[in-house]
Formats: sequence, structure tokens, C-alpha cells
Amino acid sequence: MAPVSAPNLPQPDYLSRLNPEQRAAVEAVDGPLLVLAGAGTGKTRVLTTRFAHILMSGRARPWQVLAVTFTNKAAREMRERVSAILGQPAEGLWLGTFHALCARMLRRHAALVGLQTNFTILDADDQLRLLKQVMEAARIDAKRWPPNGTMGVIQRWKDRGLTPERVTAAEDSDWANGAARALYAAYQRRLVELNAADFGDLLLHVTEILRTNPDVLAEYHRGFRYILVDEYQDTNLVQYLWLRLLAQRPEPLPRNICCVGDDDQSIYSWRGAEIENILRFEKDFPGAQVVRLESNYRSTKPILAAASALIAHNSGRLGKTLRPGRQDAEGERVQVLSLWDSEEEARAVAGRIEQARRDGMPLREIAILVRAGFQTRAFEERMIALGIPYRVVGGAKFYERAEIRDAMAYLRVLNQPADDLAFERIVNTPKRGLGDTALRAMHEIARREAVPLSTAAHLMVERGEALRGKARQALMELMQGFDRWRAALPTEGHVVTTATLLDESGYTEMWKQDRSPEAPGRLENLKELVRALSEFESLAGFLDHVALVMENDENAEGDRCSLMTLHAAKGLEFDMVFLPGWEEGLFPSQRSLDEGGEKALEEERRLAYVGLTRARRIAIVSHAANRRIYANWTSSIPSRFLDELPEAHVTRAGGAAQERSRMVSAPSVFTAGPLASRRARVIEAGAWEVQARPARSDAFAVGDRIFHQKFGYGRITGVDDDKLDIDFEKAGSKRVLDRFVERG
Repeated sequence: MAPVSAPNLPQPDYLSRLNPEQRAAVEAVDGPLLVLAGAGTGKTRVLTTRFAHILMSGRARPWQVLAVTFTNKAAREMRERVSAILGQPAEGLWLGTFHALCARMLRRHAALVGLQTNFTILDADDQLRLLKQVMEAARIDAKRWPPNGTMGVIQRWKDRGLTPERVTAAEDSDWANGAARALYAAYQRRLVELNAADFGDLLLHVTEILRTNPDVLAEYHRGFRYILVDEYQDTNLVQYLWLRLLAQRPEPLPRNICCVGDDDQSIYSWRGAEIENILRFEKDFPGAQVVRLESNYRSTKPILAAASALIAHNSGRLGKTLRPGRQDAEGERVQVLSLWDSEEEARAVAGRIEQARRDGMPLREIAILVRAGFQTRAFEERMIALGIPYRVVGGAKFYERAEIRDAMAYLRVLNQPADDLAFERIVNTPKRGLGDTALRAMHEIARREAVPLSTAAHLMVERGEALRGKARQALMELMQGFDRWRAALPTEGHVVTTATLLDESGYTEMWKQDRSPEAPGRLENLKELVRALSEFESLAGFLDHVALVMENDENAEGDRCSLMTLHAAKGLEFDMVFLPGWEEGLFPSQRSLDEGGEKALEEERRLAYVGLTRARRIAIVSHAANRRIYANWTSSIPSRFLDELPEAHVTRAGGAAQERSRMVSAPSVFTAGPLASRRARVIEAGAWEVQARPARSDAFAVGDRIFHQKFGYGRITGVDDDKLDIDFEKAGSKRVLDRFVERG
């Protein structure tokens, strides 16, 4: 292709700063190119230098290059770097995130999908409110089929580039008794009527416009001479379709698309990312060049060797091997610590952080990377005890998370019925039909009678004041529940009572029904909260402890250790990285394996690879021989990933802990002490994992007539260990624990 007139700019020696691999990727400007950029190999430098090189060499004007990123931060960084190389601000660029670029395109062609150019982009709250209206109009029970779940189904279709008309029987969902596709269509019609689009529509509408309007597609084919894509391994299907439509220009126009990514760091399938997009690049663009960036400038040789050996066990990859690019690449081996239990693990990690701080390492250069959010609690509390400043990156601290605050509010009311702030938080969580009007009436009674809100609620139920029908029934059940849970505290103990409360109040069920990606993690956090309770003699003692924890210095500035999930750590780097919890079931995640099989296992291994390659100098992996599950201890099996680390680059310590775990039975941990008898009574309650309990001598059988304090009389229709399926005479079919019923 003949270059356009070169801009009158100085020609800096911007290529001299690149290694041979990077320079090859920058200068291969003609035709399709896939840059496989391993961790720490200078991917951003290659992408921005390539962008500037295209402009500096006169191959395109700024507005003839389409550059796509995943975050606004990455877009800003690219713009700044390109401007620095050019020596002047880069103006008129088509540079931004997928959503920003598609919003810009959609404004130009809105009429083709029935919108006006001034359409509104709805945020998440507005989307959900609109969908609720659509579901109400269709008479869909929002309690049985939560709008969050319906929205999840719709967004997954949008991520796959499916309009309502394109949802085939194979793609359809049985959500809402098979009404999901109809709800999707109605939701889309309402959006058009409101001259609005949601975030999923930005890509969906533009992709549909390009599919069905050849003249519009031809306009962009002529306009964009080059396409640059960052983090290609993280694209979902609709992003892939949009890019492919724009890049597959007809002859004689060249297909100058450059995608930069790392198939070994594809870790976001849970939000729609398709690793197959990068794996089939050469099939989509025959004759494509592939350049591998394998010189890592971040980590030491042992860390790179360990990460490379680990990821080599994956079969679904294009293949590359990281090698050190630093002059000081020699360093410590990766350390693998075998510890007695999860509490010792937290002590060991915090102790090493304290030692590193004494040795002069800034805390900002230290990170703890966990597989699941619930793991952070033990580390947070240990660092608070030692006075080690920390920040939770990419999420709230454990006791600040919404689900934990809700659960704590329930516990505060359980402990102190006069806690009006806590009661107000949970009286309609989950939804019980007690809106602002009911709450105002409750406040009026409380002021008039000079009583707490919970007492006012009792009065409202007794008098039928300001409440009727289902709302009154729901409030009555809640208040009866608190009376029952409060009465159970002395006999059942605060751990079992808390689990019962969270289940019977409907709070855990609310998150079970939620189909958002965050819901499973929220349930895990609630389990961890119950585990935390077992470390205290009483509910009051636990609440006092949390209050003191919350008083810890909240200033996020200054030198602090970072605590985050492995997913949140992608793109970051630290001198010292701790990787705790490498045990089967936790990492790799059993839930992921159950849902995704071998494909999920390979993504879990990629996540481990990402964790290791965050470390510059020191990587410390740990696993515990025992972990507390609810209030019991259970033995843990070391992660299979530990066996995949090369012995030549790993130092293993603490093997005696593993030997002890085989010799000492877990129940002996609680054979003495004032809490032993109560802990021994802990059993499974709904969402809570526990060890198997002894069979009852008076076991129930199908057909038995029983009585439940809340649901009344019923007959057993099924038995699953200690869980009974019961057809209640008034409350319908429910599953309850056998200890909450008696023979009727």
C-alpha cells in the first residue's frame, strides 16, 4: 500500500528502545498480525510504538487507525504514549474501549436500529428497573425469577451477538418457565420506545448494523486502514464478531489487523471471554504472521521457569516460553510452604510481611493474591492485629462488603433488638413488600410509643396498623423468626443460630437465586462469616470484635500491603507475592471444575500462571493441611498445581505439617474446651458446608406426618440425609432440616 503524505514531524529513534521481537511486531505493519505477548514482555510498549510507527511512517492519518482497549485507563495510557513518541498531542484518534467506540458509531447510525442520535445509555440500576416493569407486565413472579437472573440471561445473549430474533431453540433458556426470549424481545422494544440502549446494546446494535448494511460496513472498510486490539484473549463473542466484520476487508484492500494478547492469561470466561477467539486467529486471517514476545523484564529466572512449567500442562494454547530479559534475572527459588492449618497460614504470611518491612521493603511492593474473596478475612484480621497497613484492591474489605453488612445487621438485631439502624437495614432485605410507606408508619409508631423500631414492628403486626395482606404476613414471619432465633441462642449456640437465621430469613436464598457472577462469591463470604463466629465465645464478643476491626485506620493512602483476588491482580506486579490456599477444591476451584470440566481446569491453571508472574523477586505459595469448614476442621489435599512446579526452581518447606495432618484426626482439635459440645452439634444448614454427622436414631421416613413451628403440619415426601422434602398443608412444598421438625 502506498503511504499517505507523512506528517511534518521529527523522526525520533523510537525503534532503538525495542528488543528484536518487539521491533519485529512493530514493523510488521502489512497484513494480519497476532502478537503473543507473555507476561511482562512489554506488550503496551509494542502496541503504542506500532501505533506511532504507522503514523510516523505516513501509512495512515490518525483517524484511519482504529485502536481498541478494554479499559479507559489503557486508552489514556496509549494516547499519552503515542503523543510522547509523536512529540505532539495525538488528535482525531479512533481510540477507546469497545463500548466507547461502539457508542460513537451507534450515534452515527442510530436510525438503522430505531433510535435517535440523542439516545440515552442506561446504567445498571435503570436497566434493572426497566426489566422489572417488563416482567410485571408479563406477569412473571419476580420472587421466583429474580430480575437480576433474567438480566443475566439477556446479557449473555447480547455477549454472544444474539438479538431476540436470533435466539434459536438451541440458544434458548428455560429461565422463567421458557419466557426468557419473550422477555428479551419485550425489553428491547421498551428500550427503543424510550430511545435508550443498555451497555450490551452498544456492541450488539453496531454489530447488527454492520451485518445488515453493506454500505455502512464498506464505509468503515475504506475509513480504517489499520486496526489495533489490546488484550485480545479477553474478547467475548460479540466483540469478536464486531472486530472480524471490520477487519475482513474485501480485496484489494489489505487486512491490516494487529491483535495483541496472551492465551496463557485468558482468565475471564465467567464474564463471557472466549479463549477460542485468539486460538483461531490464523484460521480467521489466513497468512497471518505470529510474533511471540518471550523476553520477560519483570520476574526472576526461577519464577519464570516455575510459571512456564506450570502452564505447559495446558493443551489449549498456542505455546511460548518466557525467558528472563533482565540483567539481574537470578534470584530466589519459588517457595512452597506446607502449613498445619489456615490460621497458621495467615500467621506465617503476616509474619513474613512484617519481616520484609523490617528489612526495608516498602509495603506497596507486597501483595497477597487469593483465589476466593472469602480468604481475605483471616489475613485482614492478622494484619490488623500486627498493625500492618493494608488495602483491599478491586473490592471492599471483608466486613465492608454488602452481604456481610447485611448479615451483621441481622446479628446486631438478634443481639440487641433496640438497634434501629440495623433493623432498618434488614427489615426489607430480602424484599418483603415493606417499602418506604411501611417504614414511615413504623417510625411513627416508634416515636408515638417511645419504643424501638423492632417493637413498633411487633405492634404493627398485632394491631394490623398500616399493613395488610402479604406485607403484614411477611413482617409477622420476620418478627416471629427473631423471637425463635433469640430463644435458640442459649441452647443451639451463636454459630448454628446464625446459619439458621440466614437460611430461614431468606437471605441466603436471595443470593442463591441471584444469577450475577458475584453471587457465588457472596455466598462464600457468608460461609466465611459463620466460620469467623466459631472463633468467639459469644455473639456479643464477636460483634465487639468486628466493631473494633471497623475502627481500624481507613485511610487508603500511604504505604500499604495489597490484598486482592487473582482475577483483580492481572496487569499488576509486585516485588513480593504471596499465593495462599493452593489446595484441591479451593484452587483449582471445585465449583469451576464441576461446571466446566477440563476446560475450566485449564483456566484455573492460567490463573495460577497469572499469579506467579505478578512477582518480580519473591513468590511464596502456601497450602494448609487443615481448613475450618463452618465450625469443624477438615483435611485439605495440596493442589495438583504444586506437583506441576519444577523441583529445580522450587524450595519446599514445612512438610512435617502434612505428616501431622495424616496422623492427627481433625475432630481432636475440639475435644476440649467450653465450646466443644456446641461445636460438636454444628450440622449442615442450607448453604453451609460441614462434615458428615452421625445418623439419627429416630430417623424420619417418607410418609411420616410432622410439625414445623413456622410452617405447621405436613407430610414427608423425600429424605436426603438430614434434609427433608415436606408437603405442608398450608405452606406448600419446602425442604427443611430434620432438627427443626417433630413428629405430628
